[in-house]
Amino acid sequence: MDRQITREILFNGLWKQNPGLVQLLGLCPILAISTNVINAVSLGLATILVMILANLGVAALRNFIPYEVRIPVFILIIASLVTVVDLAFNAWLHGLYLVLGIFIPLIVTNCIVLARVEAFAAKNDVVHSTLDGLAQGAGLLAVLAVLGAMREILGSGTLFSGIDLLIDGAEPLSLFGAHYPGFLLAILPPGAFFALGLLIALRNWLEGRAAARRHARGTLAPAAEAGAA
Repeated sequence: MDRQITREILFNGLWKQNPGLVQLLGLCPILAISTNVINAVSLGLATILVMILANLGVAALRNFIPYEVRIPVFILIIASLVTVVDLAFNAWLHGLYLVLGIFIPLIVTNCIVLARVEAFAAKNDVVHSTLDGLAQGAGLLAVLAVLGAMREILGSGTLFSGIDLLIDGAEPLSLFGAHYPGFLLAILPPGAFFALGLLIALRNWLEGRAAARRHARGTLAPAAEAGAA
């Protein structure tokens, strides 16, 4: 695999075309389930698994799928994978399955999964498509984790609430003590919009600074060459 292409795919998924901060896809689960880190990361991991397998499957079958029926076939592949993930959560992580509820089956309708299958996996080989699914899913997972941490810390003063659903006997971290009253807005739907807006603004600010530095280097280089001449 070409290293330059690999770096580009990873950079696109994690930063340049981050599905949560740039493409703004899948906002319903991002905003609804990110009330704490455990819920957010669990849904993110389930989505990563579906994206990797969906991209792999579509890339492997792309030459056998008629163009006219590609979308129904893509949805059928995604729905089959989501059903397997849903049943696995129900069997092995039943407590977490009850908390996540309808948002696991709704991965079928998540625009991120179908968008990457249509835009990338249907046009590229298996290896690059699998890597794209991993990168885009990891970008979504990072947004979910940060958003969940922000809302949980501000809203309830804890971190890793609900970890007992994964590890028996484990307890969440209490950051501000038992008397912390909590910031209710942070765990309500409007708080999710505000927090996501702050993350988008931070990313845009960092991108602006990076663009300014690149522009400064681009203007200084010709001046230095002219001076040397």
